[in-house]
Amino acid sequence: MSSSQSVAGPGSEGSSAPDHRYLLDNARVEAGERFTWLAELFDGVTRGHFDRLGVTAGGRCWEVGAGGPSIPAALATAVGPTGYVLATDIDPSWLDPHGGYEVRRHDIVGDPPPQPGTFDLVHARLVLVHVPDRARALATMVAALRPGGRLVIEDADTELQPLACLDEVGPAQERANRLRRAVRELMTRRGADMRFGRTLPRALRAAGLVDVTASGYFPVGGTACDRLEAATVRMVRAELLAAGLADDTEIDAHLAAIDAGELDLTLAPLISAWGRRPGQP
Repeated sequence: MSSSQSVAGPGSEGSSAPDHRYLLDNARVEAGERFTWLAELFDGVTRGHFDRLGVTAGGRCWEVGAGGPSIPAALATAVGPTGYVLATDIDPSWLDPHGGYEVRRHDIVGDPPPQPGTFDLVHARLVLVHVPDRARALATMVAALRPGGRLVIEDADTELQPLACLDEVGPAQERANRLRRAVRELMTRRGADMRFGRTLPRALRAAGLVDVTASGYFPVGGTACDRLEAATVRMVRAELLAAGLADDTEIDAHLAAIDAGELDLTLAPLISAWGRRPGQP
């Protein structure tokens, strides 16, 4: 999950306008840890989609809102020295400028598509759920595709499965679910759409794509879920406290329960959808 959306400044005090500042900012120290565990959880799923769609030597790929380096590196390996991979983010500081792909700062909402009409594959994961103008961002990505090129969008749908602990058997699990609700509330206040994942097939068709297909992936338990949760809670701790959605004692107890291995934590389903720009290359 990255900071690749247009980020509006905070409104004046007392304003009812939504706050679109990105909650999970790449500039925070915990971002690198989150990228590591997101890669552990989801990169196999994402690479499987690339394989099925035929990302091979010589291909041209754009990774939107790349965040960390794992997917751009995987794409660079797949397309080889005869291919080209562009990795963009509004804050590309976690990307490797020597990783075999081009790194560029880019705002998917505010900036025009780079090299329009030329990419075989455009991909974004856990990006659009945070972007206020999702239709405009999708249009930018579609415009970058060559005729016959593929767009792959992967985003969570937290409303499909909103719990941190499915098996709510005691106080520690109840506390984890309270804090998950609090984080969801923060994200909603920042303009995130907690139901966005389920809309992806329709959104891709509305953007003009054909042959649209989708699938879902739902991780349950394990070290990666635990460490991602801990990094996320530490990242948003100040915002939870400032909003009155949690207190220090509750947060400390939750982090201690994670470290002690007391919780079987899970995430929202990741919905992956892909479609093809009409026409022949």
